[in-house]
Amino acid sequence: MSFPNYPDKHKLTSLLTADELVAYRARLGRMPKIKPEGVLFCLERGLPHRMRWRIPVERAGAMNADVYAVKKSKGRVAVLTSFGGGSPMVMELAEELAVMGTKKMVLMTWGGTLQNDIQPGDIIVCNRAIRDEGASHHYLPPAKYVDADASLVNELVEAIRNRDASCLVGTTWTTDAPYRETREEVIQYQAEGVKTVEMESAGLFTVGQVRNVQTASVVIGMDSLASLRWQTPERLDGIMRSLEIVYAAAIDVLRQP
Repeated sequence: MSFPNYPDKHKLTSLLTADELVAYRARLGRMPKIKPEGVLFCLERGLPHRMRWRIPVERAGAMNADVYAVKKSKGRVAVLTSFGGGSPMVMELAEELAVMGTKKMVLMTWGGTLQNDIQPGDIIVCNRAIRDEGASHHYLPPAKYVDADASLVNELVEAIRNRDASCLVGTTWTTDAPYRETREEVIQYQAEGVKTVEMESAGLFTVGQVRNVQTASVVIGMDSLASLRWQTPERLDGIMRSLEIVYAAAIDVLRQP
């Protein structure tokens, strides 16, 4: 992807920065009550409430998302929910969090699977993302991939496996257009070994590179395009269990210094 009028747009200076916006919100008294070092972006919005007996949280404010402080972390870890989806919103939040001092960010979501051997509820830790969305190209030169932080990926894999759960590691395809995932693309990405498709990872990894923040994402298999048609699971039990495992594992990783 390129910008015909400004092919080097990623090198230009922005008129509005996240630093300025955070400072403005602070002057208005509209900032969350915590400045977390680690943040979990949780696309399953009801999960913090469902898991509150195992991992107590308390509402800590809002910033285009609901912000929950993880009590046992003493303000060091926050969970963000109810921010919709897609790279643009995740990147906006990630930039603001980086200004606030966040050093580690993990995104957990459900997504489509592209390989026949990946089943609903399978856990995939993403080590890189295909940049088939628009927002990352405002930040970085054109390229097919953007990488997650390797050490954070390894920590997540270890934490998930320590809970007697299995997980895969691989590439995800990040797109802005879920209703434009075509047969031709799926065939190509299957041949390349790409494991999942979702809407946020490339954006988060991009902010990680630009802001020098550790980022990674975890996708739980939900629907499938592996047969070149949309298939959905009959039950969600396994998916819900995997979401709970990843939620707990990610918070443990984010609590580490």
